[in-house]
Amino acid sequence: MDLSAIDPILLLASLIVASTPILLAALGELVVERAGVLNLGVEGMMITGAICGFAIAVNTGSPFIGFVAAALGGAVLALLFGLLTQVALANQVASGLALTLFGLGLSALLGQGYQGIKPPPTRSLDIPVLSDLPVVGRILFSHDPMVYLALALVVAVWAMLKYTRLGLILRAVGENHDAAHALGYKVVRVRLLAILFGGACAGLGGAYLSLVRVPQWTEGMTAGYGWIALALVVFASWKAGRVLLGAWLFGGISVLQLNLQPTGIPIPVEYLSMSPYLITILVLVIMSGDKSRAPGSLGRTFHASQ
Repeated sequence: MDLSAIDPILLLASLIVASTPILLAALGELVVERAGVLNLGVEGMMITGAICGFAIAVNTGSPFIGFVAAALGGAVLALLFGLLTQVALANQVASGLALTLFGLGLSALLGQGYQGIKPPPTRSLDIPVLSDLPVVGRILFSHDPMVYLALALVVAVWAMLKYTRLGLILRAVGENHDAAHALGYKVVRVRLLAILFGGACAGLGGAYLSLVRVPQWTEGMTAGYGWIALALVVFASWKAGRVLLGAWLFGGISVLQLNLQPTGIPIPVEYLSMSPYLITILVLVIMSGDKSRAPGSLGRTFHASQ
């Protein structure tokens, strides 16, 4: 067993890249659930964003346009979920599962002509002075713009929920939609906007997989990332900071197990491959030991006449 080939600086830099897709998806779902909606269609929105972003980036030669298309693709699927659950008052769990199956099937259909094709490269930001710093420069200041967008979203979501009127309304709708409605807040409108934001974030996370993380199109390439994002939100107690830590944990273990496989470590490859999912869930269960309460109206159907 030879561990000398593992570069710790590269490992830490790769950790941040590997965590970005799940961080984007989990942040979107965090906002959705704080509004009182349980969307189990994150996996479907991620895979739809992955193929939409990949196809548009390949055909236009622009990763930026690809990411915009991915956000729109995820938002369109989220809008379908929102109309079903908030307007037609369909069951949220059943609608979310159906959305995931629909997204997986749609992406397989749309992606038939794109296997084996390389997308245009997403260039890293060259930040003067900071990128040239030893160690820190490679770890923190040598990434593409989507990494920094994801980190900025963590701060933005945290600040929005904690300090803004919009965050107060969102939390009020999620805690008690009947009381929020009685105060004059547009519950359905707030929830639809939250759902659209969540869909766009999931689409961006999927596109990051197909355009940067892999980068190529493979059917079913999200490989359960959407489900991990869902679990991440719950076990992080609906807090943006804990979501970031959980995403970094998952990304770090994912990168570490890939680096350990060729070293000859006496652990079966199958156990290494499942370790990111298992360890992340176990650690987050321990982190959520304070039993922070879920939003009071999470998963409950709202009707103005009730």
